[in-house]
Amino acid sequence: MDNDPGFGFPEESELFDEIAKGEQKITVSTVARRYGKIITLVSGFDKNFDIKGTAKHLKEKLACGGTIKDGVIELQGNHKKQVRPVLVKLGFPEESISD
Repeated sequence: MDNDPGFGFPEESELFDEIAKGEQKITVSTVARRYGKIITLVSGFDKNFDIKGTAKHLKEKLACGGTIKDGVIELQGNHKKQVRPVLVKLGFPEESISD
């Protein structure tokens, strides 16, 4: 978190992002789709949360493809165990993430 050069306080937009991350109730689950393919679903984000940036970061760190449908991040493959540490590094509280 960068500090405002004039006052030394965190910038307003970053402060609101940190608060928004703490209020999320994220659920990580897996679903078998067509032909037995496994999809990891990350859901529980608020409507006004930047889900695109989170999805992009998850796809980069997990080296997989994915998309966003109806406010749910869909990742290709079974990444249920790897999603939690990545979300914690992004600033989400560990107690707000359930399996």
